[in-house]
Amino acid sequence: MLFFNYIHSMNVISTPNLRTLDLNLLRVFDAVLSEGGITRAAEGLAMTQPAVSNAMRRLTQALGEPLLTRERRGVRPTPFAERIWPQVREALARLTHALQPDAFDPASDSGLYVIGMADATAAVLMPPLAQALEAAGTRAAIRCVPLLTREPRRPLERDEIDLAIGHFPEAAAAQAAEGDLAPLRQMRLLAGDYECVMRHGHPLAGAELTLDAFCAARHVQVSFSGRGHGAVDQALASLGRSRRLAMTVNQYLTAARVVSVTDMLTVLPRGTVPGTGLGDRLVARALPLAAGGLIVDAWWHLRHEAQPRHRWLREQVRLAAVSAAAESAQADNASMTPQVPGA
Repeated sequence: MLFFNYIHSMNVISTPNLRTLDLNLLRVFDAVLSEGGITRAAEGLAMTQPAVSNAMRRLTQALGEPLLTRERRGVRPTPFAERIWPQVREALARLTHALQPDAFDPASDSGLYVIGMADATAAVLMPPLAQALEAAGTRAAIRCVPLLTREPRRPLERDEIDLAIGHFPEAAAAQAAEGDLAPLRQMRLLAGDYECVMRHGHPLAGAELTLDAFCAARHVQVSFSGRGHGAVDQALASLGRSRRLAMTVNQYLTAARVVSVTDMLTVLPRGTVPGTGLGDRLVARALPLAAGGLIVDAWWHLRHEAQPRHRWLREQVRLAAVSAAAESAQADNASMTPQVPGA
């Protein structure tokens, strides 16, 4: 009954049938929403489609709320089902952890972890993360996939990725608004500044970069979402200024390559240049304005909060960030600095 009391305490389900609810119905419910349909859920659960459909009907009757609506190509969850799903998944994960608290052994793990992050972040974190995995002797594999959006909630909710790593201001704002009901959790990994990058021999490379010179130059902007107005443009607008955007790309490496062969400028996170492999062709200068700081966080869904396997992954990522920051600090005293989670 502890499991059901936990569900009830979150005000997710309130029904006279709660105390007699079959736990297997919630497992089926989780599989249907996770797989996006009855057919794939049946395959994953080794059940027949009629059995899965019957389980969903029983759960609908027990909860007194519709859970699925039919569409031409199958079914989709109702708003009520989408609202309770994260808490149901977390409760199932907590129950599994309670029954098997010591079931995870990194050395015997041969599973796959999928992490979404931009190329520049991957260049910083993946080498020390690979070293950590080797040291642990794990057989697990890491798949790094690109995140082309500042909104990681959907891929995390759909379990398309295990972790999202980057700067996600929209998700942070939604997290603050939702408070304790927010479906995601986060951990600060890195924090630092931006700098202006140009080629060696650039006309502006020989002296302190002024605001007038910065605004007059042609710029390459990095935007993962494709937007033509970023943090630097917002900072300039607050001063009544603007810059000349000549090109917008979606990777730091691309921007670095462009400025290495032109007289354009770009703005990159401090410490990014060594990871581009173009350090001998580029020079960095301090920005002539305050453009805010760079934040890199790790985000995950709360249903994985207590899972030993996922907790182990998060710890390896945190240690990788500490290692990356220490290495960067040796090369540049003003580079990124590690942050204590929750600080």
